[in-house]
Amino acid sequence: MLFVAISSSLPAQSDPQDPAITRQILNPTQWRQLDQTVDNGLRFLASRQEADGSFPTLKHAKPGVTSLCVLAFLSRGHLPNEGQYGKQILRAIEFVASAQKPNGLLTREPLENGLPSHGVSHVAMYNHGISGLMLSEAYGVTGAAHNDPLHSVIAKALEFSFSKQNRRSIPNTSRGGFDYATSSFYNDLPITSCQLLFFRSARNAGFEVPAEHIDDALLFVKSCYDPREHIFRYRDHHTYSRGVTACGILALSLAGEHQTEIARSAGAWLGTQSFDRFNRSRDSHDRYFYSAYYTSQAMFQLGGDHWNKFYPPLLDVLSKNQLDDGSWDRELGSDTARYGNAYSSSLAILALTPPYQILPIFQR
Repeated sequence: MLFVAISSSLPAQSDPQDPAITRQILNPTQWRQLDQTVDNGLRFLASRQEADGSFPTLKHAKPGVTSLCVLAFLSRGHLPNEGQYGKQILRAIEFVASAQKPNGLLTREPLENGLPSHGVSHVAMYNHGISGLMLSEAYGVTGAAHNDPLHSVIAKALEFSFSKQNRRSIPNTSRGGFDYATSSFYNDLPITSCQLLFFRSARNAGFEVPAEHIDDALLFVKSCYDPREHIFRYRDHHTYSRGVTACGILALSLAGEHQTEIARSAGAWLGTQSFDRFNRSRDSHDRYFYSAYYTSQAMFQLGGDHWNKFYPPLLDVLSKNQLDDGSWDRELGSDTARYGNAYSSSLAILALTPPYQILPIFQR
């Protein structure tokens, strides 16, 4: 069993009167609305946890979805092994950590020659990045000791990620990116952004992450920017979405480049893409909850009018469309509907919680 040391320095919830946190965009009524919506969502998630510590979704997606649920609890200030949800959070962390394969990959799927089958390889890399991010955030906010078993899990997960990064220059691609676990010839912006979040979180928590891995990944992210349309695209594809552009902005912000022309221009485009039509997407590439999560984090990093104009309407639409049991409908119009409403609900909560400023990775 993982032993997680608890740090008393992390507040259960933030002070809505602190202007450094609120950015003065929420009035007292909106703060109550936020607290109630998030707390109801967390109660729903807690009620759905399964006996093994996971949250309900497709088997091959469980590490990633369970990690998103843990991040949702952490983002409200709930800690493993402490308080209302402490034991449930700890069980979920243990479930994710127990999924690690000998090569460091965080997945529940059996491996073939060290890798998951091609049919789930793209999910495996998302699982790995999201799970690595969650474990690093949990390790960091709880002040876990260096000899905690979680330390070795994170270290092995980092080594796997380093080994999968494209460090070669190949025609029509850029070095530094990541792709599905079974491929190393093409790169994918969302997967690369996911790995960057893991790298930055691990570095924040005290792990050694060589600068070249972050720098090379960032170069790939920049190569995905379309200066004519002021958006980020999937590399080697014409497709784009709110979520992909937000991934690009967030990746830049993690490197302190949220004030660059690329980030500001992409943010201006993103600001024209409303989330008022609940659970409706432009096309199959534009997933509502996934995009809301990344866009909320990206807009917070940009700050100013980007954040001030974006967040209150999002709070309103997500609060009004929350179901009586505290959940949100599963994602419509995309293949992610099959991941269920623990997935959509955890993303909705994470889209709402930036004002609390608790998760280190998303602090400005």
